[in-house]
Amino acid sequence: MARGRSGLGSALCLVAAALFTKSLWMPSFVQVGRREMLAIAVAAPLPAVAAVEPCAVGANNCHSTASAMKPWKWPTGTSRDAAIKELRTVIEAYPKEGQDGVDQGGWSFAVDDLSSKGYARVEFLSGIGNFAKFFNGGKPFVDDFEVSVDSDKVSVRSSSRVGDSDFGVNAKRINYIASGLRAKGWEASGV
Repeated sequence: MARGRSGLGSALCLVAAALFTKSLWMPSFVQVGRREMLAIAVAAPLPAVAAVEPCAVGANNCHSTASAMKPWKWPTGTSRDAAIKELRTVIEAYPKEGQDGVDQGGWSFAVDDLSSKGYARVEFLSGIGNFAKFFNGGKPFVDDFEVSVDSDKVSVRSSSRVGDSDFGVNAKRINYIASGLRAKGWEASGV
């Protein structure tokens, strides 16, 4: 599910309340009718579809552009649609068998609105090693990798669902994908 934080919902509720009750406080010299309020609400710019969340303070199992990472930027002259296609190509090139000792259980898109809304969440699975056997009931650990494409940059978040430490798994994943984007001319710093 897309996660975003903005005041748009609250603003629309105020406008809706004002349209139906005309109870929005305004100075007496301002004359704003229902049509004007509706026009303002329609013309208001929409926020990013799904901005990524920041990591919890002190988290050892999360990296996010909403916390400390720099957003990824595609090369100048590249359209947003072309950048989304490149981003998808790099994500889909991630080895299903994992890489550098991580994500050996594969991955799949849990939410794939990349082409239509600029948002995707990919679930990565650990292998069934001793940690999974003893600490997760023999099931693989699940990590979430999210991307949200804005007008000129990509926000990124990779985090473990459980535990306090990920033993560097999320950093390795981000670094692998960032490396693929840098090979295409992107500014994509790793962790």
